Amino acid sequence: MARSTKTAPSPKSRCNPNRNGSPGAPSASQSSLRTSNLALLARQVFASPGPVSRAAVATATGMTRSTASRLADELVATGILAELAPAPSAGPGRPAVPLTPAAGTFIAIGLEVNVSHMAVRAIDLSGEVLAERVVVDDFSSSDARAVLEHLAAQVVPLAALSSVSSARLVGAALALPGLVNDGVLLRAPNLGWDSIRPAEILAPALKGLGLSLVVGNEADLAALTAARLRPGVPGEHRDFIYLSGENGIGAGIVRDGEVWVGANGFAGEIGHVQVDPTGPECGCGNRGCLERFAGRRSILAAAGLPPSAGLEELRRICDDDASPLHQQARDAVATAAHALGVALGAAINILDIPAVVLGGHLAPLTGLLTPSLQESLARRVLASQWSAPQILPAPEDETPGATGGAWSLLERVIAAPAAWA
Repeated sequence: MARSTKTAPSPKSRCNPNRNGSPGAPSASQSSLRTSNLALLARQVFASPGPVSRAAVATATGMTRSTASRLADELVATGILAELAPAPSAGPGRPAVPLTPAAGTFIAIGLEVNVSHMAVRAIDLSGEVLAERVVVDDFSSSDARAVLEHLAAQVVPLAALSSVSSARLVGAALALPGLVNDGVLLRAPNLGWDSIRPAEILAPALKGLGLSLVVGNEADLAALTAARLRPGVPGEHRDFIYLSGENGIGAGIVRDGEVWVGANGFAGEIGHVQVDPTGPECGCGNRGCLERFAGRRSILAAAGLPPSAGLEELRRICDDDASPLHQQARDAVATAAHALGVALGAAINILDIPAVVLGGHLAPLTGLLTPSLQESLARRVLASQWSAPQILPAPEDETPGATGGAWSLLERVIAAPAAWA
């Protein structure tokens, strides 16, 4: 199948001299009903825990079997759904043909730049990562144009792979750790970037592939990976605060399964909540911000470890009573847990979201952080005795911002399949 980056097409104009209308031309209301029913059917199949028959979809959506079957055929022909082998049946009639999200037909490109890495991922409607490129480096206080041009250089060879080039590309989404509004990165203190327009820098590479670019906050896009099992499939938890951690810390606020970004897209900057007014100066210009105590480099430095040390090494030292750094490492983790408790306690009191998902560098430290953090939240959250805060590790994913970016674009296909038919 040739690559296509088709966006919502305009309906073909019809020359119709008969003011009563042509019998073969669908009315506006019929077209609207078809569009909404296609979306309803697609959402139902994608949200199902496993393959589902046309009859089951008809029952769940309230459509007639004939309507559900006809619309399913359209989505299969488009490449949004796929048919599996008929299920064995002992009864009369033809066996049911299960429907499932199609694999390898529609692909979104997820991009991510963070302080310690950049990533490019190609993901299909089934949630499968078909190709990826990750570059590990130190991008703190970096030149934005040079870094983004390096990112663009990763996109082109990935898109040329047969598994990617044979599919329809729906777009690219870039996750960045900072304030993003209307496609502009206003400020990213840990990268040292201000007022950057990534689309302009990435345009030569993306336009050559026919790709448009969406830019979003890394924590918001990463939060989507904790709210879904795969594109279009709700996760177990519907309301939570997702903490995305590296050198900095951001938060994605999820309500009823959807990421809430605030009036201007700036919600969730929890890393710059002041937890100690006498604390060290932060890159944002304030003092005593959360990330100065619970950011990756801050924890490692407090534990007496170099920035290059891994979190596994920190965990090992915390568990090794004989290590000369044992107590210092335990104290560093306790300090981070205290700072997290101060910031999260305030957030939970305001938002009434008692579940916290620890992502990024905080995820592998969940076991070490949880006892002190839960104790802190129990004291600080007024409603804790009726709604005890939960501390949960994020799903394993080295580049959740890139994954969430791709998923967000794929969910647009699921929500409006008629635009791709």
